[in-house]
Amino acid sequence: MNIILIFIVSLIANLIGNTVMSVIYKNAEKKDKGFVIVYHKLSYRRRFIRTLWLIPFVSLLYLTMYWIGDLTSNENITIGVILLFLLLLDILYNFTKWKNSEKQV
Repeated sequence: MNIILIFIVSLIANLIGNTVMSVIYKNAEKKDKGFVIVYHKLSYRRRFIRTLWLIPFVSLLYLTMYWIGDLTSNENITIGVILLFLLLLDILYNFTKWKNSEKQV
């Protein structure tokens, strides 16, 4: 099976699961201290911190795919750009939501 197809199917499954969890925990109390496994139970500040912790893991994932994967250079570049874009988008979103929630309080 083509790795790009696996990547796209995984991305779609992740988006669907993320949407379902967002709806379930929409009005739940958000935690800002302590250990929480479920991402959607976290405050935006904690989500931002967790996303920053993901940077080394995403980099390691990409390097592993680059070395082990049998991909062309165009596929490697495409996957790298997509991962970087998603990570930066998540960081920017959580940071702005965190700052907006601080202003409201």
